[in-house]
Amino acid sequence: MTTDSTATVFGTDQIRRARCAVAAVFAVHGAVTGSFATRVPWIQDHASVSAGQLGLALAFPAIGASLAMPLASRVSHRFGARAALRGLLALWTLALILPSLAPDLLTLCAALFVYGASAGMSDVAMNALGVEVENRLDRSIMSGLHGMWSVGALVGSAAGTVAAHMGADARLHHTMAALVLTALGLAACQGVLDLRSEPDEEPPPRFTLPPKSALIIGAVGFCAVFAEGASLDWSAVYLKDTLGGSAGVAAASTTAFALTMAVARIAGDRVVDRFGAVLTVRVGGVLATLGGLLVVLAPGVPLALCGFALLGLGVAVVVPLAFAAAGRAGDNPSRAIAGVATITYASGLVAPSAIGTLAEATSLLVSFGLVTVLAFGLVLGAGVLRAGDRTAAGGGAPAAPEKGRAGS
Repeated sequence: MTTDSTATVFGTDQIRRARCAVAAVFAVHGAVTGSFATRVPWIQDHASVSAGQLGLALAFPAIGASLAMPLASRVSHRFGARAALRGLLALWTLALILPSLAPDLLTLCAALFVYGASAGMSDVAMNALGVEVENRLDRSIMSGLHGMWSVGALVGSAAGTVAAHMGADARLHHTMAALVLTALGLAACQGVLDLRSEPDEEPPPRFTLPPKSALIIGAVGFCAVFAEGASLDWSAVYLKDTLGGSAGVAAASTTAFALTMAVARIAGDRVVDRFGAVLTVRVGGVLATLGGLLVVLAPGVPLALCGFALLGLGVAVVVPLAFAAAGRAGDNPSRAIAGVATITYASGLVAPSAIGTLAEATSLLVSFGLVTVLAFGLVLGAGVLRAGDRTAAGGGAPAAPEKGRAGS
């Protein structure tokens, strides 16, 4: 997607509507994830797979996403940003139905591969559009957009929890949820910017290595997502097995961590606009490091809970800012975003198993020591996000509407 001086002007009201529309898209995307996560036990029983086999199957969404993400920029080039997002988001919402239909391990792996591939492509498309809107508003919105994703995930998981409590068949639950979310997603996509590539612009390659800038930015995202994944998947186990907390308190820690991240992301844009991306991530890294130290050194549950809260607060805005920096770091925002997204997806895949493997060899205490070290990596690596830092470039005031080649 490009801009030129002869193209149609996007008005301020249109850009503001586009911001609301892409925020709704993020919420729909998150709701699919929340809806799926709550019914994994039902899917495991229906497919008659063991815990080990389920762990293998749950690796396939990340594999599918990593392989398919580079295709998103080509789809956007071919059909335009709005049509591409509309199609990819509908593919993602409808893919929610597939895992619950799987009768065995093989079909479950195939279903989760498609589920992950559609998730990854729509993820790249919506983040690329989010960066486009942010550029035109000339103020940070990516943290809030990812906050809306978290809100959607919480809503989807809440509905899934009710469905599971009622003993609803996941095939029926996910079919109904997919139809509702598809309708909401299609409606939201009507308001996003319809950017198109120039007629003489070369289409991006189907598969290509991410640019070097994306690899460096992705390394920062890797640290944040590793800490996030470790905390979400292992905080309850840590509080219960290492510190002797009750099952109820341990389970509540996961919800509290997710809520902390959602609130921090929604409020994060104001902080980024005031202090800039680099300083925000650096301070976040300090908070996350302090949180990790509290978790490791805490003599009891209350301090450890505070530690997990600080971890969530510290890493909350890193991934949105990594996407924003990637979108400004090169000539092809979708390609760079796909590169960062692939690295962060890989981190989310690696973190839970890495923590478990290290804990088995040593202890969970040592595992969260590793999380603390990676959190400190945010302090050291924050400078690579300077491409997304408006305050460093003297920005901050809303810019006049930019010109872009709009679709009809």
